[in-house]
Amino acid sequence: MNAMFQARLAAAAAAVEAALDSELAFEPKPGEPARPRRLLEAMRYATLGGGKRLRAFLVIETARALGRSDAGPVRAAAAIECLHAYSLVHDDLPAMDDDDLRRGRPTAHKAFDEATAILAGDALQTAAFEILADPATDSNAETRAALCASLARAAGAAGMVGGQALDLAAETAETPLSTGAIALLQAMKTGALLRFSVEAGARLGGASAAAAEALSTYGAVIGAAFQIADDLLDAEGDTATLGKRAGKDAGRHKGTLVAALGIDGARRKLADLVAEAKAAVDAARLGEAGDALKATAEFVAARKS
Repeated sequence: MNAMFQARLAAAAAAVEAALDSELAFEPKPGEPARPRRLLEAMRYATLGGGKRLRAFLVIETARALGRSDAGPVRAAAAIECLHAYSLVHDDLPAMDDDDLRRGRPTAHKAFDEATAILAGDALQTAAFEILADPATDSNAETRAALCASLARAAGAAGMVGGQALDLAAETAETPLSTGAIALLQAMKTGALLRFSVEAGARLGGASAAAAEALSTYGAVIGAAFQIADDLLDAEGDTATLGKRAGKDAGRHKGTLVAALGIDGARRKLADLVAEAKAAVDAARLGEAGDALKATAEFVAARKS
């Protein structure tokens, strides 16, 4: 991966980390009566100091490619990271995937307790919408409302949460899911939030209708590629490298394209998606400004954790 891409990825992560540190401060904001310290400790534990910040990078880099590089996209990226962190906290709970390890350390419910983890996830979810609704994210109220509505859709019953429900149902299904059903499940559970990240950057960057459509396609393809890469890592990686339990998909009969297509078939599909993502960037007519988005597709496919 080229040095410029890595530098931009690191810079975006640092900017979002600083924004999250501020938003999740222990001190109450004006108008807030109090912030329970243990709750904030759990929220910060789940959110700060880890992860690739890929979703955040997609917001910031898409907006940058369209000419916007102020604090607005960084704030939107922080909101998405809050919502993503909430989803991981709840996904790791015993009632869901029952995981003990996340990003190389104990999951939130292990580091604290189940009740605190649930509350931390709840608070992170609502924090995401508070950040997006703040005029500091964008001066245009219509833009802020559209971002909130789109994130709610991407995260709710027709998006991430609905995908998780389909994923849980697949574990006990009498017959394996078809490739079409798996693709739908993954587009909802994982892809919806990644797609929204690109769409949020496009909206904040003032994309034309044609560019916005092409970038939305790019976001959807990146979401599909990310999940296949994740499933390949689960099948072939090890717990120490991944920072989370490896091999759990097969053990729980998860519906994945690796299971449906085999390792080689999944790798071919992943390569096709990378090519499709690059073509979508070209269709958005961003010129050289879109090179980092193309590099992101390669990064997603080649990642080791």
